[in-house]
Amino acid sequence: MTFAAFVLALVTMQRLGELVLARHNTKRLRAMGAIEVGADHYPLMISMHAAWLVSLWLLGADQEVDPWLLSGFVALQGLRWWVLSTLGPRWTTRIIILPGAPLVTDGPYRYISHPNYLVVAGEIALLPLALHLPLIALLFSALNAAVLAIRIRAESEALSGVSSQTA
Repeated sequence: MTFAAFVLALVTMQRLGELVLARHNTKRLRAMGAIEVGADHYPLMISMHAAWLVSLWLLGADQEVDPWLLSGFVALQGLRWWVLSTLGPRWTTRIIILPGAPLVTDGPYRYISHPNYLVVAGEIALLPLALHLPLIALLFSALNAAVLAIRIRAESEALSGVSSQTA
């Protein structure tokens, strides 16, 4: 197994684990009366992320790994875990609104409205660059920006309703 394949295996396991956690949290939140908004774009987002990972496996598993760019990707994992730990059981890959629950305003949310999307944008660019795949980085960064434009608009509209209810 190449080092690149090892890195991709770790990233794949991380993403699958996050999907399991997200599904668990989503079920629990729905049982508490939470509602999902913006579900129409969810399959597009999941497809884009899956295609990104598949393209990395197909084109990058045998590549040399740039240690500096990989270090940047690893550093982003610390920010990812900060987001996950701040949201705790409210973290999910869907836009789930729990009526009556206040917005999260601590952790990285003190500084930026959508920190996880910033992390994901960095990851989508850095990992392909670490595998010497600049066109994959460019293509999926553009696709991610398009998906995030839809998602952030839906999430911001949903969350603005929450903040006006709790004010």
